[in-house]
Amino acid sequence: MSDNDERRTDQGRRGFIRGLTGLAGIGTALRLAPLAVLPRAFAQNGGPPRRDAPQPEGTRVVLLGTHGGPGVLLDRGQTASAVVVDGTPYLIDCGYGTVRALVASGIGMPRIGSVFLTHLHNDHTADLAALLSFQWTGPREMPTDVYGPYGTQALVEGAIAFFNADVEIRVVDEGRTKRPEAVYHGHDLPATMKPTQVFKDERVTVTAVENTHYPQRSRERMPHRALSFRFDTPQRSVVFSGDTAYSANLVELARGADLFVCEIIDRSVYERNVARAKADAEAGHANSVARHVADTHSPPADVGRMAAEANVKTLVLNHLLPGPRTPEGLPFPVSTFIDDVHENFPGEIIVGEDLMVL
Repeated sequence: MSDNDERRTDQGRRGFIRGLTGLAGIGTALRLAPLAVLPRAFAQNGGPPRRDAPQPEGTRVVLLGTHGGPGVLLDRGQTASAVVVDGTPYLIDCGYGTVRALVASGIGMPRIGSVFLTHLHNDHTADLAALLSFQWTGPREMPTDVYGPYGTQALVEGAIAFFNADVEIRVVDEGRTKRPEAVYHGHDLPATMKPTQVFKDERVTVTAVENTHYPQRSRERMPHRALSFRFDTPQRSVVFSGDTAYSANLVELARGADLFVCEIIDRSVYERNVARAKADAEAGHANSVARHVADTHSPPADVGRMAAEANVKTLVLNHLLPGPRTPEGLPFPVSTFIDDVHENFPGEIIVGEDLMVL
């Protein structure tokens, strides 16, 4: 190892320690959940779950991917989570890496029968075609329904078209008879200003509301919308913000929730994008990536404000921007996410990690 490498490693260690020190100062208001694995009932010998395996009771939330944005990282998968109720999983978003994370978590792909998409950006949908394709070649015989905002039905039809050649080959070569269009269905949900029930079965009631990920200037020019979801089970209530700026609709949806899984962008990253957006506007570019980031995501102060106004019990930080390392390659201290949140929200805060079980 060179002297420079040693200095970088030492700086990384000190940065990590500073992050932990910052967290310790928060005291009992913060608890970092340990990186956990699902009970062995979900997986046998580290492989996909046996369909006849006994399922644990209760409600668990599994963070499958916690990175925010369309970039691909080796440290974190793109956004996806699962609410597992008495052994039955409900998938929320399906960004790149979801299929692998489903296997790694022990949930597996065959049990997924209901998918909920907060919006149709690719970091929330990229693995959907892969999921449905591998379900088709795998042991799942039951239908899979995908629920989301306008465009979800077309997205599922496009996913089926993506693996149509594989279907044609295997029908001829392997004698398969199941038709994807008969078992995979997309459902466009209404984007409402008040929480509205969109799904219910014997285990869970799902409520949705439109959030503010798309500003009014964009909403006026397209039919696409972004949603937040609430899952109420006999044991717990869990809210997923999806991508959003501060949203009064989301606050209403999240009132009194046990877990509030909310996106977050680091304050310094947010402020840099605000400055870049201003410069772009002065140069004649009204719309830009920087303006999108600045206008449609939630810095820590707004995350804490929403959590406090909704009076949630536990706040889980998800869809993390930036990734786990700084531009200099050093570990990103999680305390930088928390400090401003804690100023507005005195309750329990958990920083999400891939494969964390809550």
